[in-house]
Amino acid sequence: MKTIYDKISLRMKFSDEIRALLIEQREEILHKDLGIERNKLAEIASYKNTPFPVVISGLRRAGKSTLLAQLAHQFYPDNNYFYVNFEDERFLSFTVADFTKLHELLIELFGNQQVFLMDEVQNIKGWESFVNRMIRAGYKFYITGSNASLLSKELGTKLTGRYVPVELFPFSFKEYLKFKKLDLPDLKLLTTVQKGELKKAFRDYLQEGGVPQALQYPQVPIYKTLYDDIISRDIGERYKLTDTKPLRELTFYLLSNISSLVSYNKLKGLLQLGSVNTISSYIDYLEASWMLLVVFRYAFSVKKQQIANKKVYCIDTGLVKAVAFSFSEDKGKFLENSVFLKLRRLYEDDIYYYKTETDKEVDFYLPKEKTFIQVSQTITEPTAREREIQALLEAMNEVEKSTGIILTEDDNETLEFGDKIITVLPVYKWLLDEKQISSL
Repeated sequence: MKTIYDKISLRMKFSDEIRALLIEQREEILHKDLGIERNKLAEIASYKNTPFPVVISGLRRAGKSTLLAQLAHQFYPDNNYFYVNFEDERFLSFTVADFTKLHELLIELFGNQQVFLMDEVQNIKGWESFVNRMIRAGYKFYITGSNASLLSKELGTKLTGRYVPVELFPFSFKEYLKFKKLDLPDLKLLTTVQKGELKKAFRDYLQEGGVPQALQYPQVPIYKTLYDDIISRDIGERYKLTDTKPLRELTFYLLSNISSLVSYNKLKGLLQLGSVNTISSYIDYLEASWMLLVVFRYAFSVKKQQIANKKVYCIDTGLVKAVAFSFSEDKGKFLENSVFLKLRRLYEDDIYYYKTETDKEVDFYLPKEKTFIQVSQTITEPTAREREIQALLEAMNEVEKSTGIILTEDDNETLEFGDKIITVLPVYKWLLDEKQISSL
């Protein structure tokens, strides 16, 4: 049985260890390589002078810690903030009861600051109690986490006041070009050389993906480590799965079939996984960890949306290339996945696929914009051209005042069919256009 002296000794050891850790982490953020400025930084800047906590969530290794360092250097050049990264293993025994002592140590070391930068905070059970108390006392918080629950309705029950959710994805194509130190030319006045270089960069982007560390250290199997961490730690440990093999089989199958329609019932039979509920739960876990994202069929009935087949996309095509079964020359799947990622950045969850009354499929439908988007590697081949155009025209006839877009590898034209206009654009140009869809 521990005596009072033993407990005091343990507390002293805890204080010494955490004190040293906080000093190390302070030095790390002060001297961290800031990389390229992320597009999300401008959005976060608009929340700087609000009292609301900013909650940044996204895939492991998507650059959340670097984004925190960027905002620290840009918003707080006098270093008047606290920084704590809870991903460090020395926080394994840390509990919510230790936050007060942590705050005392931070003040002792760095003065009484009013801003907290907290990395991977979801590792500490009950963290929201401390944050809620400190927000009421007037402190500002920037919080990151690799779990999508930080941006879900679940968070609304944890943080008692308003908060600002921010999603950080791997590099967009524009950020990829910045990382590669490639100049962005005037898209309206592309020379032959510029067009060729831009198309090559886009092909490389689809293959390499946008995870910063994977691009920085291509000789290291970053993606495979990332994949294992998500399966074992973010999902296996969090949801207490005793055997992750069925989850791995499902994930491999889905990654090998991105941009395709999938039936949960057929997946159950194909992979011999218990029940449809098991499939649904596993896919929910994969979404919560930011590896995969699911698109529903558009329907007025929520029940019909739920029972219809789903389309599954990956958060990063580089991850697909590194882990899944090879797609050989099936570039169309990667093109469609890249289109989805831009739409997801712009419109969050208001994205669907569409089936016409004659069962023709349109890849994406944005109800608020009344816009249909079809993705095809090319429409120069007559059969493909007819298929894509007819599906769009049928959908546009079923939804009044709607518009249609076809995105391809390199086609650029405007098609008119009576009062229906379909805009055809190269995907690489469309990805670099920062306007909302309705302003195209």
